[in-house]
Amino acid sequence: MNIQIFGTKKSADTRKAERFFKERGIKFQFVDMKEKGLSKGEFNSVAQAVGGMDKLIDEDAKDKDTLALIKYIADEDRLEKILENQQILKMPIVRNGKKATVGYQPDVWKGWD
Repeated sequence: MNIQIFGTKKSADTRKAERFFKERGIKFQFVDMKEKGLSKGEFNSVAQAVGGMDKLIDEDAKDKDTLALIKYIADEDRLEKILENQQILKMPIVRNGKKATVGYQPDVWKGWD
């Protein structure tokens, strides 16, 4: 397994995801979204794995202006705007190769080999 956890240290669900993998002795790489976000390639890979970029957007994010803009912006401009404003993504984003989840999903992770 090659687990990557994208999140922030303040996110409770990110901390729970880290604990899930630590308790099982599974190594993972933590990527702090405040310091380094998803690259365009990583974002597209995760979006494809979870069923589209809309599944990655946190409707409860604090930045309501950016949320509204992304909702109504032209599709071809949407990806760039999301990559510039990754604080509106649901946390954590957990990747295992081509597989990915958004949010705290231990039931899915248990099935990963």
